Amino acid sequence: MMEHSTEQAQSILEFAKTLCGEYDNLLQSQENPKDFARINIFFRPLPWDVLEGPGFYSEQCYDYAPWNPYRQGLHRLNFEDGIFKIENFGYRSFNRLAGAGKHPELLNSLKTDELEPRCGCAMHFTCIGDGHYQGSVEPGKKCLVPRDGKMTYLVSEVEVNQTDWISRDRGFDPVSDEQCWGSEHGKLRFKRVHWFGNELNEDWAMSRGSDARS
Repeated sequence: MMEHSTEQAQSILEFAKTLCGEYDNLLQSQENPKDFARINIFFRPLPWDVLEGPGFYSEQCYDYAPWNPYRQGLHRLNFEDGIFKIENFGYRSFNRLAGAGKHPELLNSLKTDELEPRCGCAMHFTCIGDGHYQGSVEPGKKCLVPRDGKMTYLVSEVEVNQTDWISRDRGFDPVSDEQCWGSEHGKLRFKRVHWFGNELNEDWAMSRGSDARS
């Protein structure tokens, strides 16, 4: 069970309220449709007891395929030594949660015994300004992602504030460190179109027990 001080809880709450929401790169995809597809990103808060701590469900999908996300995740949030650490979990039945970005009632079927920790894949964020955060995958090149029949390690970079989400994901060869996949045209640039911060409160961030709810 994770416990946080009042000061830590306030920092977690501020970061979580900045992070959670729905994001859309509509403008980027309209300005440069040849290089950028339209994508939606969702970060939805979870009840405290799902991950025994502040947590989220995330989903990324092409705008034309909301029921077929190409990335899903479950994340537990912690804060220590000035770093917001977002742990990553896999889930054996992600297909049953597909579409929960727009339809959060689907998360009611989530079963905690199907969670699978993804070691080496935590995102580490730091505050670089008022309501402005920057993050990357934890060091060590241990977040392994299979792609095109070979194993690669993930390098993920995210910058987020009250209105914007800017990100870039790339995969590299573990031996040669050569880039194997990822955007060839620069970072993806999203705007927040819906905010879920009103679902969060101090109890959720304090992790006071399994009766706390968002």
